[in-house]
Amino acid sequence: MDIIINIIAFLAAFAFMEAFAWFMHKYIMHGVGWFLHRSHHEPRHGRFELNDLYAIIFAAPAIYLMYIGSPAYNWIFWVGTGISVYGLCYFGFHDVLVHRRMKHHMRPESKYMQRIIRAHKIHHKKLGRKDGEAFGFLFALPKYDVKKTNADNEE
Repeated sequence: MDIIINIIAFLAAFAFMEAFAWFMHKYIMHGVGWFLHRSHHEPRHGRFELNDLYAIIFAAPAIYLMYIGSPAYNWIFWVGTGISVYGLCYFGFHDVLVHRRMKHHMRPESKYMQRIIRAHKIHHKKLGRKDGEAFGFLFALPKYDVKKTNADNEE
């Protein structure tokens, strides 16, 4: 029974993180935390930006949960692991795939990946703190689907 509870804890934490990240992005990063997040909406000078401090801020509770849950590897550990895996997915999608903070030549063909990339690019069209949209990271509404071109329709 413990394994089922642990799997549920992991999946619930991972899923919760998208809603939590959306809320934090919209109301904190584009609110009182704009002084850090602004660097992400401006051209980067160098390898890091002040916004990167959010990775440490969000990782701290996950590390703590994994630490206190590790003697028994109970559900608390797996909540921390779910948060951490979400963070790794976020890093891979947001920092590597979208913002290309690491050099690569990947071009996702998945319609869903194209949708979330497009939603994030639309989010970055507004350089200021106000009037933003598309605050999610791993989920985007269908309204952000990449529209088919005439060449796509001819196939």
